[in-house]
Amino acid sequence: MIGAIAFAQNNTTVIEQAIAKDNDKFVAIFKDLHQNPELGFHETRTAGIAAKELKSYGYTVTEHIGKTGIAAVMKNGNGPIVMYRADMDANAVKETTNLPYKSTKVVELADATTPVGHMCGHDAHVTWLLATAKFFAEHKDLWKGTVIFIGQPAEELIEGARAMTEDGLYTKYGIPEPDYLLGMHTAPIAVGMVIAGSGVRNAGTDQFDVTFYGIGGHGSTPNLTKDPVVMAAAAIMQYQAIVSRAIDPKHAAVITVGSVQAGIDNNVIPASALLKVNLRWFNEKDRKTMIEGIKRINDGIAYAYNMDKDKYPTIKFKGWSYPLVNDEQLTNTVRSALKPVIKNDKLLLDETMIPSSMGSEDFHHLVFDNTKKAAYCFINVGVAEPKRFEEAIKKGAVPFVNHNGNFEVDLSAIPFGSKVGITSLLAVFNRAK
Repeated sequence: MIGAIAFAQNNTTVIEQAIAKDNDKFVAIFKDLHQNPELGFHETRTAGIAAKELKSYGYTVTEHIGKTGIAAVMKNGNGPIVMYRADMDANAVKETTNLPYKSTKVVELADATTPVGHMCGHDAHVTWLLATAKFFAEHKDLWKGTVIFIGQPAEELIEGARAMTEDGLYTKYGIPEPDYLLGMHTAPIAVGMVIAGSGVRNAGTDQFDVTFYGIGGHGSTPNLTKDPVVMAAAAIMQYQAIVSRAIDPKHAAVITVGSVQAGIDNNVIPASALLKVNLRWFNEKDRKTMIEGIKRINDGIAYAYNMDKDKYPTIKFKGWSYPLVNDEQLTNTVRSALKPVIKNDKLLLDETMIPSSMGSEDFHHLVFDNTKKAAYCFINVGVAEPKRFEEAIKKGAVPFVNHNGNFEVDLSAIPFGSKVGITSLLAVFNRAK
């Protein structure tokens, strides 16, 4: 990987100067996106900002792919086709930071009213993509080939990547199938740190809704009802026995019930109860064991409550993804190129230091079903203020976690992440040199 290191070293100054020149611009974009978060498949404002910027850089931009997704293409001679993806959606989580540009947004959904915040850093992802795209448009002498920038909707739903491909990303819209795919994600580690591990990095996942049906009635006469809340409560506890008693103890698997929705009034037993379920797994056998186990538990509870067959629980499957497995050679190329950027090897972490996580992604589903089997690499970039991170580590913790209201991207992470994105993408284009 000497070539990747030398190329990065030779162009570090050019990259740093470009980032410094535009830093105020991209910090302002980040703050704006942070204050105006949008949930999955509702990222119209975010996508509009990204599309407008990309067009101004000279890209051919296609909008409304998979509802709110965008694709920006620039051809620059002969060479590889490389895709860089950033997800755009936020979380249904109330921000609890004291930032002057914090989100106070609240939205009305079909079944609830919820605060919305960028508590996973997708606002930084979009900003890094734009900074990287601008650099590539202005420095065509440093790369040859075709670059594609993807603004993807609905990653949190694990639906956005497939929504774009199923809507015709490569067919109806004519976006070239890439040879390589690159993506980055925020991590609650210090600015200046990067995780670039090869092999299995993230678990597979399924998201689905389970609805228990009963017979509603007055809270004072439960004997005249069949209470779906009690059924759902029993199911929640029994689901956990699937992992503890049916999955090989040497394997990692998770069943989480992230939401329980039933009724409104104190003295009314509702007619149904909804559970929002999330699975994490690393192999198809464990996935099947969990799904089939949940179905049997549901049916068993309905049988115990003497429900008619047409009132047995139903399952509505939603987003899902396979485990994310980074290509070893491509990841080594990226990691080697980042050494001059990180400088301290202890801050550039690989799979021997950071094992795979139970977190999940759908980024790789942008290329999973393509005839051209693209190699992909997904890395994590530190966004925590270094002193804050250091103090948290002394206490055996991290300063914040993703999907919590206190998640905070330090502003110094904007230029740092941009530098990582530019360097990594240039390395992919020039890996064969």
